[in-house]
Amino acid sequence: MLATRNTIRSLARLPKSCIQRTSKLSATPATFTSRSLYSDAYTNTNIATPLCPSAGFSSSQRMPSSRLNGSFRIARRDFSASTAASHGHLDPPKPGEELYVTFIDKDGDEHKIAVSKGDNLLTIAQAHDIEMEGACEGSCACSTCHIIVESEDAFDKMPEATDDENDMLDLAFGLTETSRLGCQINMTPELNGLRVRLPSNTRNLQAKDFSA
Repeated sequence: MLATRNTIRSLARLPKSCIQRTSKLSATPATFTSRSLYSDAYTNTNIATPLCPSAGFSSSQRMPSSRLNGSFRIARRDFSASTAASHGHLDPPKPGEELYVTFIDKDGDEHKIAVSKGDNLLTIAQAHDIEMEGACEGSCACSTCHIIVESEDAFDKMPEATDDENDMLDLAFGLTETSRLGCQINMTPELNGLRVRLPSNTRNLQAKDFSA
């Protein structure tokens, strides 16, 4: 089911000629995950970011990068925590109506939190001082609230990701088959007991970085 849902979205949007052009930049064959072209562009420094105009990027709109040993590499950045005070607060759940979500932070520590139906994962994390940035303030225009859902069963209970979310996920650090954006997930009874892991780093690329 995951294979059907998470077909190679990024590669599907790229013409074959563009993919071939990217592969020829290195003597090392280009490899791609089933979720993202960009996650491999990060881990394999011999693969450049796609510059094919028909893929949606012109030479003046390409992803920010820096030269390293003659090849391109996407820069990474550590988490920058946002405090709850700057993002409002959440009301505590009513007795008997609690839902539970567990965040596993980059150090492996677990934070189990009682929340209400409809609470958003990004807002929950920020209200409890968990390091989830949300640079675009929940507008689905960046990938800094990237989360990894621990259970495939829980992942399948979530609403389908929109095209906008998929586009931002393609820019996320450490993308997996069960990656989502925290700002797009609201707690429901079906998700009670949800466990999500935070990646060790974020990549703060936003939609505005690619606007003309």
